[in-house]
Amino acid sequence: MRKLQISDQEIMRIAVQQEILRSEESRYDHRLHGVLLITHGLSCYNVADALGQDPRTVERWVKRFEKSGFAGLREGEREGRPRRLNEAQWEAINNDLRRNPREFGHTENLWDGKLLSHHLEKFHKVDLGVRQCQRIFREIGFRLRKPRPLIAHADPAAQAAFKKTPSPGSRRKH
Repeated sequence: MRKLQISDQEIMRIAVQQEILRSEESRYDHRLHGVLLITHGLSCYNVADALGQDPRTVERWVKRFEKSGFAGLREGEREGRPRRLNEAQWEAINNDLRRNPREFGHTENLWDGKLLSHHLEKFHKVDLGVRQCQRIFREIGFRLRKPRPLIAHADPAAQAAFKKTPSPGSRRKH
């Protein structure tokens, strides 16, 4: 039998790997194939090369399989980093955000990431970065609302003169 060839092999390899990562079941099957190849006597390096994975990843699959069987190859809850805020602090922050920042002695009128970071440090003794505070807003369901800039209330004639594109019907002289 002659050797089969796939046109654009490198592109197709990437496409197949992306398809595998798309669903939980295909990732499970991918891990099963890796363990199967190990049972055939291939090394982690050979299996990793064939499947487009890191050898340490294949090693982890084998260890999880030996420890927990097939269930060890299934997707599980990923722990991630534990939250820095407990439930009581989340509730307190949620209540604080429903009040005006001036009630806490802040000079600003609106909550933003920088102000929340300062507020958490001052009142709750928690040091979180601005970006993490912005994530808190999203998790709690708050949106950043800023006052409209003064240009919205400016003179329409001055605004038209400032615009780069002419309004419909008007002609520019060259």
